[in-house]
Amino acid sequence: MKLLSVNLGRAEAVPYTDNPEGVTGIDKRPVVGPVRVSAPGPKGVGGSGLAGDAVCKLEHHGGDDQAVYAMAREDLDEWERELGRTLADGAFGENLTTRGLDVSGALIGERWRIGPELVLEVTSGRIPCRTFQGHMDEKSWVKRFTQRGAPGAYLRVISPGEIRAGDAVEIVHRPGHDVTVALQFRAVTTERTLLPRLLAAGDALHPELLRTAREYEEKYGA
Repeated sequence: MKLLSVNLGRAEAVPYTDNPEGVTGIDKRPVVGPVRVSAPGPKGVGGSGLAGDAVCKLEHHGGDDQAVYAMAREDLDEWERELGRTLADGAFGENLTTRGLDVSGALIGERWRIGPELVLEVTSGRIPCRTFQGHMDEKSWVKRFTQRGAPGAYLRVISPGEIRAGDAVEIVHRPGHDVTVALQFRAVTTERTLLPRLLAAGDALHPELLRTAREYEEKYGA
């Protein structure tokens, strides 16, 4: 398991974003050399966990529980075959493109060590949005991405550190439940009856999703 690339984006004006300011940092490109990763601060205030990476709509993106976004190269390769086009590392707006790691199959609360210092914890899957649709320029992209159910993972920073392309990725902790990123994604998109199952992940789950799961259980039961 290794890190193929570290991808950063700059704020750019585009016609398709739902950001009122008209800019997005979704177009992320691989960079050479080390990148510092640390907790950026609460959502709404903090942006990306990666130094030099732009997050433009803080209301919905960035913050401590979405500090880093990872995508498996294997999933990008599958999309390449389906779409009939090349997808470079970073094409989905991910900060980390990995090889040999089942990102969407990771457990909520699973921890990864990347390089000598950085430790990240899986919190949730990525929900596709209008900006992602425009960036990809594919018909019915949000629907297709949702149906595939392999959204990649958001992570929080447990221990900060520097990383670079080629670093080894090691799973250093796997919690004792069965709540994967893929399951969590289905629960909040296409199969909401699964929401009570997310509670097994506890506080490792993104706090907004934990609140949603609790409210659903209170209303409808397990």
